[in-house]
Amino acid sequence: MTTPAWRGGWSQGLAYGGLGLPLAFVALPLYVVLPNHYAAEFGIPLATLGALLLGARLLDAVADPWIGRLVDGWFSRSHRAVLLAAVLAAVVCAIGFRGLFFPAVSPATHGAQALLWWCGALLAVTYLSYSVLAVLHQAWGARLGGDEGQRARIVSWREGLALVGVLVASVLPSVAGLSVATVVFAITLAFGVLLLARAPRPQVTRISAPSLLVPLRTPAFRRLLAIYLLNGVASAVPATLVLFFIRDRLQAPSYEPLFLASYFAAGALSMPLWVRLVARLGLARAWAAGMVLAIATFAWAALLGAGDVAAYTAVCIASGIALGADLTLPGALLAGVIQRAGHGQQLEGAYFGWWNFATKLNLALAAGIALPLLGLFGYTPGGRDPQALQALTLAYCLLPCLLKLGAAGLIWTLWLRKEPHP
Repeated sequence: MTTPAWRGGWSQGLAYGGLGLPLAFVALPLYVVLPNHYAAEFGIPLATLGALLLGARLLDAVADPWIGRLVDGWFSRSHRAVLLAAVLAAVVCAIGFRGLFFPAVSPATHGAQALLWWCGALLAVTYLSYSVLAVLHQAWGARLGGDEGQRARIVSWREGLALVGVLVASVLPSVAGLSVATVVFAITLAFGVLLLARAPRPQVTRISAPSLLVPLRTPAFRRLLAIYLLNGVASAVPATLVLFFIRDRLQAPSYEPLFLASYFAAGALSMPLWVRLVARLGLARAWAAGMVLAIATFAWAALLGAGDVAAYTAVCIASGIALGADLTLPGALLAGVIQRAGHGQQLEGAYFGWWNFATKLNLALAAGIALPLLGLFGYTPGGRDPQALQALTLAYCLLPCLLKLGAAGLIWTLWLRKEPHP
């Protein structure tokens, strides 16, 4: 049975993008809720939990290119193979997610060491199954092809629903409890896979041996990856430091839900605007415009101080709009790179495997740059030393501006001057 090609609209958009919601849902609780849960419920030291999370994430990142190769192999066989892989990965991910928060191993009965082994194993399994679904989902969308506008619309459905997932994940565990949250995740994941089965299907192209390194041998991909890495670090630095800035610089911890909701809601709602801008400017120039908006926003944030709640809410909205560009446009550019390289319907998984590796590397680099810098200048969470707070402002506001400026320069030098179809 064949499904119609991409025509757009709510029906096809939800069918393809629906899986983005539960995939975004799983990430936030693992990073934010899980460490606190294990520390409060089982008495596990935060440093130990941090090491476990880091190890599982590193394994996940290194595995992404190999997962991409597997995904290309499934796409070369049949849609049934792809959907079967999605179903199996979804089952494993849902079971792993539930098992992490409700372990079958009790520290009182089996000891803390057994619980740590349980946590480490399930973290690895959950992250890897999550990555299989994420790479498969991204490759599916890229294989639908189309012009710049269509590629941007396809990505915006996936990333827009992902932001909805982030919003749900940030509220549901505290409002309804972890048990309800894990059940909701399993249900939405099942619906996401079912919707994907009804989404427009890319054609199946037989390939003999999907290659792991072909993307890295593609000059346009290397150039785009360099821009993506620098811009990604610029975006990840404030994401790493935002709670410190809110609590210590603004001294407004009670407004955290307002700030974060404003940011993510603005990102989701701005995506149709960026898609429209693509029709006028093209993908690369629209992405550069998003970087300029982010630079202006964080330069303004550097002027804020204690009690500037309304002004920082505006900063969150403006930076959320810039986030919409970062989420929508680079993936659409990558789909074009794959098409122009002659690898369409063949190696999307390999490309997105490396792309996801770079995404996770961004987060690691941001933490590795920003946190040591803050420590070097004497900042400690909860402190009120003026020099330390100034260092926090420089790291949160001005460092991202410099990195974004560099990324915008790379768009001009590495992309607009070299690519025939930006």
